[in-house]
Parts: sequence; C-alpha cells; structure tokens
Amino acid sequence: MKFQELFDEVKEKASGYDASAYDGFLAIQVTLSDLDERFFLEIKDGKLSIEPYEYNDRQANLIITSANFKKLINGKLNPVLAFTTKKLKIEGDIGKAGELSKLLNS
Repeated sequence: MKFQELFDEVKEKASGYDASAYDGFLAIQVTLSDLDERFFLEIKDGKLSIEPYEYNDRQANLIITSANFKKLINGKLNPVLAFTTKKLKIEGDIGKAGELSKLLNS
C-alpha cells in the first residue's frame, strides 16, 4: 500500500469526527514502519487536524506497519491485541494512545 492512499483513507474516515466534544489536547504521531513515512493527528481547541509531517511535540508515537494500521482503522485489529502481540509499538504516553484508540472506534 502506498502512503498517500492510506493517508487519504485516514483523512476520509476522520472527516466525520466531531472533535468539539473532546476536552483537552491530543497529539499523536503514526509512524508506518514499512514505508518509513509518518503523519500526525492533533486535537486542539476542539478541532481535529491530520497532516503528513513529523510532530516533534507529540504525546505518543505509534509505530506500526501500513497493513496493520489499515486493519486497525477498519476495526479488524484490536489495538490492545496489536500492542500485546508487538504489532504496535507505542513510544510516549500510552494513555494518550488509548484515547486515540477510543476515537478510532467512535
């Protein structure tokens, strides 16, 4: 899978998410290990942003293959199972990564 295709899919899925109800700040980077690409998701002031850049002030970095990330966003891979089976590595605040998991499933 090409990075741009997956990135576009993430943006499309997130386009219907109403971040105005999210209380707080969330900055998560997703590193696609097999593609050596990354993007970030940020919720700030009730607005969700997804951009194809490295985020230096991130709270967590999720490291996962593009195939497993696609499964994750499509509900075919449980995030807890992915983490415990080492298909997903988390650097930083695991609690913030869990908040992203809740958002993906909403």
